Amino acid sequence: MSTPTAGGPPPWLNPEIQQLVEWRDDDIVISVPLKSGTTWTMNIVHQLLTGGDAGFDDIYAEVPWLEILSRPGQPPQEILDRIAMMPRTRPRAFKSHAAPPMLPYHPTGGGRNLKYVVVCRNPEEALVSAKPFLEMHSNAWFERWGVPKAAFVRPDFPTFYREVVDANQLQGMLFGFLAAWWPLRHRDNVLMLHYADMSSDHAGSIRRMASFLGITPSDTQWTAITEYTSFAWMKAHEDKFEGKTMADIPVLERGAMVRKGRVGDATADGMTAEVAAHLRAVGTQIFPNPTALEWFYGGGPLPA
Repeated sequence: MSTPTAGGPPPWLNPEIQQLVEWRDDDIVISVPLKSGTTWTMNIVHQLLTGGDAGFDDIYAEVPWLEILSRPGQPPQEILDRIAMMPRTRPRAFKSHAAPPMLPYHPTGGGRNLKYVVVCRNPEEALVSAKPFLEMHSNAWFERWGVPKAAFVRPDFPTFYREVVDANQLQGMLFGFLAAWWPLRHRDNVLMLHYADMSSDHAGSIRRMASFLGITPSDTQWTAITEYTSFAWMKAHEDKFEGKTMADIPVLERGAMVRKGRVGDATADGMTAEVAAHLRAVGTQIFPNPTALEWFYGGGPLPA
């Protein structure tokens, strides 16, 4: 049986694939840690690139996930070939849960114009959202990978945190992500946003992304983009966001991706003062930068 390794990904993720991608000059990389607004950001970028598209079938067909394997033993070249065949009629966009250096960062210049949209979320909110998300992976998916579902499922959040997150040192997926991107946050090809700010100013956040990507939609397109990226629209069309094309079997149960979308509600989902204090202490050890950590937990303007 395969099980999570300390600080490492589950067996269906191969982050090293990202090192092998032949990047195009106008590629867009959406780099977001677990349960921090990845699917929402993927949809915003897709809608901006298309001027508003309600007819897509699966966001993962439009914005591929670089690390995901569909079956054990899948050759990385199979994924790389599929990526290389993506049309050139518009910039490609990709999802990644990784950060530099596992996710290659290419500064502007030398003929390259890659852009990186980076989103962070309060780590307490991300982790309480991770628990039901992992539970909603299908039984068939766990069986395919020889992973007992019991490796991820616990009856309550404190137990999940203690026996899954802390036992496997998974705090690094969040605080290590912040540490990797923080020195790059003001680079001209990096747009670093906070989930809380995206939630409080939906339209403004879309406009910031549009400006960053050099996209100027028409008024009609703005109306469509704003509607199709709203929580209400995505919840009503949640089948478009559940990775139907990631494998030949269901990866997720219905409702796994578009769940609540709320900010400041970690306690309602099981976060306790004890767990929050431990998480903050571990995070401070991983990245002892108080300015960065205050932004990580609360959002707001990026510090200089």
